[in-house]
Amino acid sequence: MGFYEERLTKFQKLLQKLELQGMIISNASNMNYLIGFSGVPGDGVLVVSQDKAAFITDARYENEYTGTLPEGVDLAITRQYYPKAVEIVKEYGIDQLGFESDLPYAFYEELDDLLPEGVSFDAVPGAVEALRETKDDQEAAALRKATQVSIKAFNALLKEVKVGMTEKEVANRLDVLQKEFGAEKPSFETIVASGYRSAMPHGMASDKKLEAGDLVTVDFGYYVDGYTSDVTRTFALGEIDPELKKIYEIVKEANEITIEVLKPGVSGSEVDRVARDFITEHGYGEQYQHSTGHGAGLDIHEGPYLSSRSSDEIVAGNLLTVEPGIYLAGKGGVRIEDDILVTKDGHENLTADLPKDLVVVPVD
Repeated sequence: MGFYEERLTKFQKLLQKLELQGMIISNASNMNYLIGFSGVPGDGVLVVSQDKAAFITDARYENEYTGTLPEGVDLAITRQYYPKAVEIVKEYGIDQLGFESDLPYAFYEELDDLLPEGVSFDAVPGAVEALRETKDDQEAAALRKATQVSIKAFNALLKEVKVGMTEKEVANRLDVLQKEFGAEKPSFETIVASGYRSAMPHGMASDKKLEAGDLVTVDFGYYVDGYTSDVTRTFALGEIDPELKKIYEIVKEANEITIEVLKPGVSGSEVDRVARDFITEHGYGEQYQHSTGHGAGLDIHEGPYLSSRSSDEIVAGNLLTVEPGIYLAGKGGVRIEDDILVTKDGHENLTADLPKDLVVVPVD
């Protein structure tokens, strides 16, 4: 049995636990996870019952998916995705039908109108996503590859960065390097924030030029084999303000001690508390303005979550970012983010080869 068949079987067993006879899947990442569909979002629908499945798409994908879908998954070619889905629901004898909570309302209305009277039709949030939180061996291999590409590209970038480049030029150069090393595409717009702008946790790259004395935060994620990295590093351009050096060391230690507690059985809120308490004890609690981390994989943000409100329990197979930060308005900020794969015995830091001590780029 291949890994797609294994995933589909797991999902069908989950349907039984949820007391659902079937479910309509339209989220592109969820279809990718279950059957390997890598087309454009909105170009297909998957109907899964407790023992059958059918993928509905149009003629643009016919050659690609004829004979290549997981065993036991039928292929239906039509532009009428949802009318065909209802036909299959009837054919499979499904009376208790679920749908994803992010299904566009227009499609919900279409399905609700078409489904026979007596068929229950209920939102089931996070069903496939719950399975996706635990990465299998194939996914772990892809994530290792994605992080290695990011490490090589960022190390190459550090050799090219210099005073006078704009933040946009730095971001664009990293995008090019990532692709040269094997990445497919970015998973979000690369963040480059320098000087006072590094105090903006999600400061998009601007036309600001890098200056001597700046801290520069670079936050980036790139897909390789369908799975994404999510990494942040902060470096200095020459000599920086003593307080910026101080917060760099605090964030670095917060990152390291938080990674150490990652293991099966701890909760997302416990992990967040380690980073938050450490930064607060050093006087910068109010300058730590976001959660400590999140899952990543087929999407840049997945569960579980590391935040003060998280009740998620960490299990082996979770891929989690650990990304504490301190942001001093008008002065500068620091974020250090690693990608951590939780194992049965603890964890594996997939980005351990990226420098974590403060890198100081020489200023001519």
